[in-house]
Amino acid sequence: MSIWAPKRYVSRVERIDLDDLWASGKRAIMLDRDNTLVPRDRKTAPASVLAWLDAARDRGFKLYMVSNNWHKDQVQRSSSELGLDFICFACKPLPFALNRALARMGVAHEAAVLIGDQLYTDVWAGNFAGVDTILVKPQTHVDLWYTQIFRIFERRALRNVPCEE
Repeated sequence: MSIWAPKRYVSRVERIDLDDLWASGKRAIMLDRDNTLVPRDRKTAPASVLAWLDAARDRGFKLYMVSNNWHKDQVQRSSSELGLDFICFACKPLPFALNRALARMGVAHEAAVLIGDQLYTDVWAGNFAGVDTILVKPQTHVDLWYTQIFRIFERRALRNVPCEE
């Protein structure tokens, strides 16, 4: 797969099979916040996301939230709700925050995966950092104005990429 594309494209976080990830050698999951874990138009994550995170913990995964959101209070509130350590204002697609999260978890790049809803930030950051990436569809169509612009180009880039429903 190209450095510009996700390894997988899945309809939502909860559809990602944790046993498959574990069997492929993954031991850590880094997750984006906005529209990946928490819909942009809500303050809390859906119950199905909480259940998936609990299942990941039970399976033995290390989890870390890496968000471009610069509102530390929002990210901190979500990290408390979800039981995740976090990095905010990550400046993705630069890979530095992902490398910092991996170091804090004590996990090698090849044992980690990044899950996010944006091709040009999340996926590229993960690919630049040398970790596998899973793109998920955004939980809502509510986005920041500049993200809406990127979504136009993202739809074009993904038009021939099959999504696992």
